[in-house]
Order: sequence, then structure tokens, then C-alpha cells
Amino acid sequence: MGKRLIPPEPADIEDVALRTALEERYLAYALSTIMHRALPDARDGLKPVHRRILYGMRLLRLDPGTPFKKSAKIVGDVMGSFHPHGDQAIYDAMVRLAQDFSSRYPLVDGQGNFGNIDGDNPAAYRYTEARMTDVARLLLEGIDEDGVEFRANYDGQSKEPVVLPGGFPNLLANGAQGIAVGMATAIPPHNAAELCDAALHLIEKPDAKSRALLKWVKGPDFPTGGIVVDSKESIAEAYTTGRGAFRTRAKWHQEEGARGTWVVVVTEIPWLVQKSRLIEKIAELLNGKKLPLVDDIRDESAEDIRIVIEPKSRNVDPALLMESLFKLTELESRISLNLNVLVKGRIPKVVGLAEALREWLDHLRDVLLRRSNYRKAQIEHRLEVLGGYLIAYLNIDKVIKIIRTEDEPKPALMKAFNLTEVQADAILNMRLRSLRKLEEMEIRTEDKNLRAELKGINAVLGSETEQWKKVAEQVRKVREMFGPKTPLGKRRTVFADAPEHDLAAIEEAFVEREPVTVVVSDKGWVRTLKGHVEDLSNLSFKTDDKLGFSFFAETTSKILLLATNGRFYSLDVAKLPGGRGHGEPIRMFIDMEQDAAIVTVFVNTGGRKFLIASHEGQGFVVNEDDCVGTTRKGKQVLNVEMPNEARTLTTVTGDTVAVIGDNRKLLIFPLDQVPEMARGRGVRLQKYKDGGLSDVAVFTAREGLKWRDSAGREFSATMKELSEWRGTRADAGRLPPKGFPKSNKFGWSIE
Repeated sequence: MGKRLIPPEPADIEDVALRTALEERYLAYALSTIMHRALPDARDGLKPVHRRILYGMRLLRLDPGTPFKKSAKIVGDVMGSFHPHGDQAIYDAMVRLAQDFSSRYPLVDGQGNFGNIDGDNPAAYRYTEARMTDVARLLLEGIDEDGVEFRANYDGQSKEPVVLPGGFPNLLANGAQGIAVGMATAIPPHNAAELCDAALHLIEKPDAKSRALLKWVKGPDFPTGGIVVDSKESIAEAYTTGRGAFRTRAKWHQEEGARGTWVVVVTEIPWLVQKSRLIEKIAELLNGKKLPLVDDIRDESAEDIRIVIEPKSRNVDPALLMESLFKLTELESRISLNLNVLVKGRIPKVVGLAEALREWLDHLRDVLLRRSNYRKAQIEHRLEVLGGYLIAYLNIDKVIKIIRTEDEPKPALMKAFNLTEVQADAILNMRLRSLRKLEEMEIRTEDKNLRAELKGINAVLGSETEQWKKVAEQVRKVREMFGPKTPLGKRRTVFADAPEHDLAAIEEAFVEREPVTVVVSDKGWVRTLKGHVEDLSNLSFKTDDKLGFSFFAETTSKILLLATNGRFYSLDVAKLPGGRGHGEPIRMFIDMEQDAAIVTVFVNTGGRKFLIASHEGQGFVVNEDDCVGTTRKGKQVLNVEMPNEARTLTTVTGDTVAVIGDNRKLLIFPLDQVPEMARGRGVRLQKYKDGGLSDVAVFTAREGLKWRDSAGREFSATMKELSEWRGTRADAGRLPPKGFPKSNKFGWSIE
């Protein structure tokens, strides 16, 4: 058996805790994602990939008006020189910059198939061509004049800009969407002219708050139009804090047809909604019978959007029809605002509207100062050269002699005429054709003009007021280019208040109205049968279970359930299971405590009054509308503590109350002795030594008391016949008349 060789351990192995290693690496990844991928820079509003695409196009000289170049060439150059990531990722980013339904002010002018609002993919980059738009040119203006800082690209072979000069309010005008690690950004597009107006106000009043700027910036301006239906207060809150959302609805109008018919035509849909997916979703809802007011939908779009929605009948309210669609489809979309940006290119921060514009304006001033200093250096260099030229012209013969006779003419020239090295080099590099007599006049004119320009530049560099004047001029030019009267600058999104519709009517609009019979078993299983079924004798129930309650309703009805814990629960009939099988436990639809049981179930019609009472004999009158809860937990109406429980509920349809206890004692007293409340314990209705309350009835004294026995036979007694049982609230009562049911129940259910 051979020896097993164990390799020697290298001396430079270092043990690192897995947790530490993971934390370090994940933090590095998170920072990379935040800084170099997902968040836009507050100054030029661009992410690195977009900045590199525009700079790459600049190097390819793809200015507006120049011939288009293949997208493949652009993507290849950007990937090779600046962005060593997937070519498809770069192309996708470029495509989005070219889509006029994605970008409010496209930065790329595309030729070929760049996708559409239906969500169809663009053609491959070997087929499409592109160049920059005027907006992109504005963003790059001054980049060759040292307007911004440059850094080495990923392989150190060339340079790329850290940020673009950004002569356009791109951050807010075009918006941005991005998900980093632990943070995200969502900035909707805005109107450039409005942003410029707000920025000009900010130059005049640097301490202006976001709310003051809302005089000009009304809200987002989406490329696809639409209607924002948020309140002014919530919009103001969003722009102040930098966080919020905008409810955006499709734009629609009613179009009249022949013989009183009409259709709804949708002409604008919310931003980032794919039209084909939207129509598919509506068609699915139609097939699933979730849109009973809608008969058909069709897409008649060509260049413009035209979605036609046909109603079920001409009597349908078009506004209600659209409300039902807004509630269930992306015809109403919630567009987030999360102004999370890189401030100064380094710090991720959520900013408000004023701070976002302030970052842009401060950047414009920085670029102005850099460009002014660059131009100043250029002028000073040129003035130095011109000074040398002038000396050469005045002493041309001597200059020529020195150049012809001296082995090293440069030092000789510098010594002879007291020239700088720059001036000597300029004279030696001068062409012979420049020795014309006329040139001297041109030099003197150029010198004079440059000195005047230099004076202006020094004035700007020396005065902050002058700097802001120049910035304001630049902002005004942008406003002029994209003013409200220009096709691109005209506001597309409008504002409106959401129409107030009855919620119940909207809920009803989602369900087809059909008659049903609701069946609740003794053990609490619920189901619905189609139509109004009188005979339930053939219904089957689970073992040890039987019929508890049954009543007629419609699919649009709401039902109320009173439990022994004194709570009312609301259920939609449309959500209850159909008639096949035994149904489902009612507890699946409500959060009812385990020790609670059903007292009664009935259709909620609204507006009625009920007398509710507990086993201990306390009760009060309650309005039906005060019994309706909106949550699964229900609404507490009768306050009871175990072992006491809610025992009975009866409709108030008269002026007199009849109460019977477990002790078989009956008491009759006027209804006005019972208070009306929305919630509480109530007042004592009857006094008991043993047991508690069994049942309550409310009747009209003039008509007398009626009851029904177990066989369904009806009995009645006049107030004269019931004189022995008349008393006041909280009396004990006495045994009921002959023929009263042994069950101690009056036998009436809530109709």
C-alpha cells in the first residue's frame, strides 16, 4: 500500500470568518449597484449607462441633423470603450431613450423599429439606426470646453465624463426608474417649461420651498398623457417629502352611435402600461363575467390610441362603467414618486422638488465657471501669441535674418525681442503666406475683440450675481426651445378630481344581478342556489347537520350575520360558494371567534331599525346602517361578556314590545321605553329569577300580537285580550296565553 502524499500548507493562507467575507463582498456589490447602475445623478439626471451612450454618440459625431449610424456601431463602441457589460443591456437602455411613449423628451432619435406601446420588442441592433436629439445636444453642450470632470475609463485607455454638463433639467423632465440594493428610485417625467419656470423662481429666491414651486410645476407630465386624479394636498405632500404616488387614469369620452347607442373611446392610457396587455386583461375579466356593464372591447388604434368599449345596454351610466374598469384594470395606474438620487454624484438621498432643481442649478453654475475659466485660459494664450505676431510684423526683416542665420533661432528670437517661449514658437510655426501687410490689422482687431471678451469673462468670474444671470439666460433658452406652444413642450397630462361615486353602486357594477337563495346550515356552512328556491326539502347536509337559515337574495346583495358575541359581520353574496356540495364554513369569510355561534342571518336592505337583546334580558333599538362593518372582524354592536350572549334580533315594525323568557313568562310594554343606540349594553327589558330571555317581538298595538307555532299556523291576540300581560320595562311578566308555542318563540324571522 503506497504512502498518501499530503500537500504542504502554503504560508500565506489567511482564515476569514464567512460572515465577514460575505458582508464585505455584499456591501461592495450594494455600493456598486447604487453608485454605478440604479440611481441617477441629480445633476444631469442620467445613470452611467445612459451617460456613456450619449458620450459614445458624441464621439461618433451623431449630432441632430447628421446622417444616422447603425445602432450596432453605437452599442459596440460604448461597450468596448466605456461600459463593459452586456450588449443587449446597452441596446435596451438606448431603445428606451428613443421611445417617445417611454421618454417625455427622447434623447435618441431612432430610425427603424424601436418597439411600440403594445409592448412589442424593437428590431435587433443590426437593423436600426440612431443619432442624438436636440435634448441630448443640450445635455452635452460644453463638454469639449472642460465643462465637467473626466475620469479614466474601465481599462485606463481613454477618458469618460463623470457627469454631463446637463443644460436640460433631465432628472425631472425625463424621470428615472431603478432598483438598487436596499433602495430604489422612481421619478415620473415632468414638463420641461414648467421646471424652467420653477428654476428661474429659485434663482431669484434661493430659499423658496417645494410648495412655492408648485405654482409652476403642477405635477407629472407623462409622454402618454392621461389624467392625474389626486388632490392638490397629496401632490404637494409628495413633492415636499420626495415620496408619494400619483393616481393616473386613462382619458376617455363618450361617442354617440345610431338610434341612441353609444360607446366609450379611450384615447390615452397611463404611462408604462402596455396596451396589448391591458386589453387582454379586460377581455379576461369579460370572459370571467367580472364586468357585467361591458359588452365588448376592441382595439382600433393606428398611430393614435383608440380603444372602443361597448356597454351592455344604452341605459348603463358611462361614468359607472368606467369606474368599474378603473377599479379592476390598469386603466387606472398608481405611479410612484421616490426622488432618491445621487447628490453631487456620491450621496444617495431622497430630495424634494426644490432640492432637486437646486442641484441642477448649482451644477449649471459649476459648468459655467469651468467653461469660463477654460475660455479665459484660451484667450490669454491667444493674446500672448498675438503679441508675438505683432512684434514679428513690426520687425519682419530682422526676424527673417535671425531664422536664416542662427543655428538655434528660438533663444536668439527670445533674447532679441524679449519674447516668451510661447511667442517664439508661434513665430517659428507661422506660415509664409501670413506675411501679408493686411495681417497686422487683423491681429490688432482680433486682439481688441479678445480683450473685450476677456473683460466680460472676468466680470462673470468675479461676481456671483453675474453668474446667476448667465445661468438664468441658459434656462430661459431651454424654456423657449420647449415652451408650451411647441409640439414637444405642450403639456400632455391633465388634472382632475376623481368623480365621487356611490361605492355600493360600483361594487354592484362588478357583479351580474341574478336571483339566488342563500342557505346556511345549523353548523354554519353556507352556499347559494341559483334562483329563488321555495322547496328546500331535497337539500342534503353533512351528517349531524340540518337547515339553519334560508332566504332569497341577489348576487349584488350584502348579508348581515349577528353572532352570539354581539358582533355583526357583512358578507357579499357574490363571494359565497355556489350550490354544489355542502358549501363552505361561513368562518372562512369572517373572523368569528370559535366560541361564538350564529344568532341570525339576513339580507341587508338598509334603513331599518332592529331591537337587539342579550340572554340576560338587556337590549336597545339600533339602526341597520350602524350594524354594517367593512372588515372581516365585524362590528361590535351589543356589548356582552361570557356566559352572557346576544340572543335575539327583531325588526322594529310597531309601537309595542313583547318579551318572553326561558321561564315562560310573557311581558308587553311600550317601545318608547327602549332607547335607540349605535352600540352598548342596553337597558333591562324583563326581570328573571332563573334563566334568561328567550325571544322578543315588536308589533303595532292596534293590530295585536301575532305568533306562529312549529307547524307554521298563525295565532293572534288583541291588546284587550293581552291586558293581563301589559306592564312596564323590566317587569317579570306572567305565563303566556293558551296556545303559545312550547319553544317560547314568537316564530318570526327577519324579512
